[in-house]
Amino acid sequence: MTDPTDAPLHEPDLHEMPDQSASLDEDNRLLPGFVAQVCDALDREDDEAAYDLVEPLHPADIADLFELVERDYRGPLARAITDLLGADVLTELNDYVRDDVIDALPAAQVAELAGQLETDDAVAIIEEMEEEDQRAVLAELEPADRAAIVDALSFPEESAGRLMQRDLVAVPEHMNVGQLIDYLREHAELTTEFWEIFIVDPQHRPVGTCQLSWILRTPRHIALTDVMKRDQTLIPTDMDQEEVALRFQKYALISAAVVDGAGRLVGQITVDDIIHIVQEEAGEDIFRLSGAGDGDINEPVRETYKTRVRWLIANLGTALVASSVIGFFGGAIEQMVALAVLMPIVAGVGGNAGTQTLAVTVRALATNQLTESNTRRAIIREMRIAMLNGATIALIAGTATALWFHDAHLGLVIAAAMQTNILLAGLAGVVIPVVLEKLDQDPAVASSIFVTMTTDSMGFLAFLGLAVASGLVSL
Repeated sequence: MTDPTDAPLHEPDLHEMPDQSASLDEDNRLLPGFVAQVCDALDREDDEAAYDLVEPLHPADIADLFELVERDYRGPLARAITDLLGADVLTELNDYVRDDVIDALPAAQVAELAGQLETDDAVAIIEEMEEEDQRAVLAELEPADRAAIVDALSFPEESAGRLMQRDLVAVPEHMNVGQLIDYLREHAELTTEFWEIFIVDPQHRPVGTCQLSWILRTPRHIALTDVMKRDQTLIPTDMDQEEVALRFQKYALISAAVVDGAGRLVGQITVDDIIHIVQEEAGEDIFRLSGAGDGDINEPVRETYKTRVRWLIANLGTALVASSVIGFFGGAIEQMVALAVLMPIVAGVGGNAGTQTLAVTVRALATNQLTESNTRRAIIREMRIAMLNGATIALIAGTATALWFHDAHLGLVIAAAMQTNILLAGLAGVVIPVVLEKLDQDPAVASSIFVTMTTDSMGFLAFLGLAVASGLVSL
């Protein structure tokens, strides 16, 4: 028998490897000139030239190309590169871009691509299609694939049922290690990529898991029940994907069994799916805080407009509250121009302080770090931080104002207003999202509007009110 270590190493022939130097820059990004060449070939309806240009690219770079070209070019590009548009390209595409590509393909080709994907990836493509297009694609699928996708679509959006994969390895608990190894070798139809093997009882309920490394290092005669890990995290099919991601993060999971209402094993979720969910959920919270919609440069202009304009209208309403406070003190402002100069500083610094606290609180709520058990401690902590920040900023602002305007009285007023507004900002930044969470409202969506209204209106009220109360000016 030949020792495989004696075999000569095969060195790749550089002449056989595709040359991508003409398409990628030093940061591995597609060159503008290359993108223009592809578009020029599509303008000439020279599909062969477009195909030859794209062929050397890695699937991830092909996905980048679809995202870089104008929307009108995506359909022609998809039709021009035919077999180069595989499942590995589709999984790399931005959601909006993928919709454009799918719309340009016939149902038979979409079905062929969906059949190459994991169930969760296929569902992600088909669920966004129009109902008529869905039926056309499903009709072209193999019966087993069609049944799996239809079953997945029956679960709520962004649930574990939509996210899970149906391809897994599950064996009865009466097996030993040797029988399991023989089973894996004899059944070629089993999925080829898995980290854990699920052990199930006669009712197909998971009772434990075995890692492949354990199986390979254990004698054949040992029963699976003697080596399997009995403690496992079971995911209900209706669990929200954000909660699923938190489970994976908390328990450092590689994969987890998904069970139906009767506790039967129906699928699995793996960590590679969770990475995508974590990125998606984190991005959603960030953009919701700013009212920027999905924050995707490929999102259609009309959808982005609808999302942002609603937010701006809401902000306009809260700004009117702050303006009414200023209007009430109009006579006082007329007596001292310095008040008009300084009051935006009080509101602005308070707003920034509130935003800092809000960002921390929303993240803590999203990751289950902030719960009913530690809410009081979190509020006290933020108030202590606000007290320290307020004292520091008040000292700086008060001293600078007194020196600049040669008015120690005015310096004391702005110092007191700064301290007050930063304290209120810290309180609002933690209390408002906690209250919204208790009311089953998304704190990432609505919190910043209320926090901004609080810091602006209370900042103006504190500064102008203290100026009047201290006798610096009168109403």
